[in-house]
Amino acid sequence: MDRLNEEKIQRFEEFIDRRLKPDLVKAISERDKVFEQQKVFSDLRKSLENLEKNSVTSLRSMVNLGSEVYAQAEVPDTRHIFVDVGLGFHVELTWSEALNIIPAREEKLAKQIEEYTRLIAQIKAQIKMVSQGIRELLQLPEE
Repeated sequence: MDRLNEEKIQRFEEFIDRRLKPDLVKAISERDKVFEQQKVFSDLRKSLENLEKNSVTSLRSMVNLGSEVYAQAEVPDTRHIFVDVGLGFHVELTWSEALNIIPAREEKLAKQIEEYTRLIAQIKAQIKMVSQGIRELLQLPEE
């Protein structure tokens, strides 16, 4: 194999290792974060529906303070909750107001998941295409 092909192969391998693979890991990580947010909103919706169904007005619960350290919490009035609406802002809402905004938020998160899934598929296709180019330069048979 000549020197030019060896350099091309090395550049393609570096492109895969230094650009495409880190991009793929980052996209998967970001999609996982959105999945977690989607689960939080789904759990919130279910909790609010249960509270509303059972007409709960006060609540005792264990709250995770971090690092799996829990403290007992008492909520004397559950009619209003604070919902994270993004950028560090929390809005005080009634149960019905929260139940009205949750579907829109879940829809937005579902679209983000679709976008990340498409991006992941594109990156995987690019990795496969570059790998195929390397195989051709090495004159290896297709898999």
